[in-house]
Formats: sequence, C-alpha cells, structure tokens
Amino acid sequence: MNKYFPGLGRVEYRPDAGPEETLVFRHYNASETVHGRPMEEWLRFSVCYFNTFRYLGQEGHFGDSTHQYPFEEGPQSFDKYKRRLVAAFEFFHKLGVKYYSVSDRDLAPEGDSFDDTGAHLEEAVSLAADLQKQTGVRPLYFGCDLFSHPRYMHGAAANPDAHVFAYACAQVKRGLEAAKRLGAENFVFFHPRDGYESLLQRQPLRDASHLAQLYRMAAAYRDKLGYKGQLLVQPRHAGPRRHQYEADAAAAMHLLRHFGLDKQYKLNIRPASARLQGREADHDVQMAAAYNMLGSVDAADAFPAPDGAASDLCSYDVRDATLVMKCVLEMGGLGQGGVTLGGRLRRGSVEPKDLFEGHVLAMDTFARALRNAARLISEGVFSRSMQQRYASYKSGLGERIEKGAATLEECEEYVRKCGEPQTTSGRHEHFQAVFNHYVFPPRQ
Repeated sequence: MNKYFPGLGRVEYRPDAGPEETLVFRHYNASETVHGRPMEEWLRFSVCYFNTFRYLGQEGHFGDSTHQYPFEEGPQSFDKYKRRLVAAFEFFHKLGVKYYSVSDRDLAPEGDSFDDTGAHLEEAVSLAADLQKQTGVRPLYFGCDLFSHPRYMHGAAANPDAHVFAYACAQVKRGLEAAKRLGAENFVFFHPRDGYESLLQRQPLRDASHLAQLYRMAAAYRDKLGYKGQLLVQPRHAGPRRHQYEADAAAAMHLLRHFGLDKQYKLNIRPASARLQGREADHDVQMAAAYNMLGSVDAADAFPAPDGAASDLCSYDVRDATLVMKCVLEMGGLGQGGVTLGGRLRRGSVEPKDLFEGHVLAMDTFARALRNAARLISEGVFSRSMQQRYASYKSGLGERIEKGAATLEECEEYVRKCGEPQTTSGRHEHFQAVFNHYVFPPRQ
C-alpha cells in the first residue's frame, strides 16, 4: 500500500492545522459523535472511481489528458486497468474511506467479443475482491457503463434497436453478479444517453416503457441471485441538447411509480444538477426524501466546461452541503447509501498530491456541513418557524383538509364566513439570514 503514492501517508485528523496544511482533515473526524451517531456513519464517504482514476484532465475536443500518474504509464492495455485498481486501493487506504463507487468498464475494458469482455471483468473482479480483503474497503455502489461504447450512441434501454436493448440487459446481468460478489451496498443505473434530441424520431412513452422493463428485469434477477443491494436510479440533467426521461428527481420518481417500480428502487441524487437548472442544491434531495425515495447522494459542485457542458468539481461549497446534510439528518440518514465523492480535479491539477487534496477538501466540506446541520436541527429554529407557518392546518378546516375530510362545499361556506385571507409575508430573507447563521457561525 505504498507503491504509487510513496510520498503520501495516511490522512490524519488535525483540527489545529494551519491554513496551508491541506493534507489533513480539519473537520472530518470519523469517530466523532454528531447528532447521536459517529460522523462516518452519517456520511459513509465513497470515492468515485471514474472521476478519480479514469478522468485524466480531458476536456472533450479541446484537449488531451494532462494528468500523468505512474500507474497510467505505457500503452492502453488490460494490465493498465489492473495497475490502476491497485493504485486506487492504495488511495482508499491512505484517505481512510471504507467505500468506493465503480462501474464494470472502470474495472475492465471491452474485449473482442461479449464473452471476452466478460472474462476481463471476471479477472478484474477477482483482483478487486482480493484487494477488498486486504483493506476492508468495498463498493458503496456498482453500476454498468451503458453509454461509452458506440453501440449506445442512441441510448441503451431506451434504444430503438432491440438488439442494443438485449446487449444492455446482458451487461446488467453480469454487472449484478459482480456487485454481489464484491458486496456492493447498492446497484446504480445511470443513463446519460437514454433521452432524445428530437421527438421527430422517438416515441417517448415506448422508450420509457423499455427503460422500465430493464429495471423490472434487473429487480427480478437481483432477487434470483439473492443479492441484497438497494437498486438506485440516478436522474440526469443533460442540458438543452438532449432531453432525458429521468431529467430530475420528480421525473425519475414519476417513471418508477407509473410502472410500479417505486418499491424496488430509490434515487441516487447529484445535488449539483439542481444548481444547473437554477434551483437550490438540495432541491432534488428534498424531493426524493419527501417521498421516501432518497437512497444516496453524489457530492460534487458543478462548473461550466469550455465546450458548454457541465463538469464536476470537488465539493467546497459549505452552504450547499449544509442544505443537503440538513435533509439527510431530518430523514434519519441514508441507510445503505452514502456520500459519493464525485468531483474531478481541474485540468491543471496534475500531481498525485492534488488527488488527495481534492478529496480532503470535499470530505472536510461535508463534515462541516454535518456539524452545521446538526446544530441547526438541535436548536429547533427552523422547526418552530415551519410549524408557525403551517399553524392554520392544526385545527378547524385546516385540520380537516390535512386529513382529507374537507369538501368543496365546506370550503365555500368557510370563505363566505371568514372573507378574504390575510396577506402574510413568506419571510424568505429572514430564513436565508437564519440559515447563514448556522453556515457561518458568529465569532466567539
């Protein structure tokens, strides 16, 4: 565990560290009890394998890879995938996390045939299983890459070609088998290409029903395997060029509920997507939690890339993270889910040390957010304000409305008796100021 990052040791908790000491945790203390549980249980940090070890500084057609690591030397080969995996576990060990999040194509490349590809994956999973035994680290989630290969250029499960659909299903079957073998807590479906650029050439309800059929088949095979992992869908906001069938939490939940899949699936939410759509970072987190559909959180801050698309950045926005953790604490935690560190390094951050500093930054950001949210909830300011705002539903007609007992005639009678409702302020600025008090505590 000291081959690829020899100059870097285990990251330690040092709350008294100076401002330039960026390879220590100032806020993340895994064993510290916050809101009744150890910090590591609330956060369950996972390293995103793709953004940490497969993204190497590329920016679409604007530039080649800039990140040069010892394990990336030499021509592209399966051996390089295996070196990368060994380096990854060294990184997990030194960072002090218990989970990583990975897909089949992260572990092994495509082969010359479907069986050849499966053999590569089997060998890589065996190596990962051995490394897991050595370190105690295992997948928070496993998934299948149903978008990188040219066969998926028109989508995977929502592809108009049944042959492509069948290939995606066969790939998911092997992915579920790998997930069970590695003890993955969750299995994630991420479909950035299952959408449409023009409705002139697509039938959206038919596409959505095919997508649901894959989900149904996956749930059935999971049960047949005896695999206990939670099935997750990650909503995907892809921008104006491609419309997604699961563009946000509401759309994904509607699809799952429409096809009767909401009991088998939950959502893996990427809060940065809400920011891209002009909403608060916790919007989709709150929406999923409200319907008991929040399974896990993918933590990254969004920033625009030179080609106009959005990219992921290691989390540093404490305010956004506090919004997310407030919701997580209020719902009692993420269960089998966790916080996947899904940020990438900047193109110009080329040293192995930068990998550690980016993840330490993100973990400290969410540790601060956890403490902020715990204090906010324990002091009850927001809870009291919310109760006051909805006070009219505690008795009388409001109580009958809440219970579903009121009628239109009853509401008309009430209005005739009481007249015009009084105008009341939403006090948005007040709530923002109170929230800032917890994000940026006053000086002692």
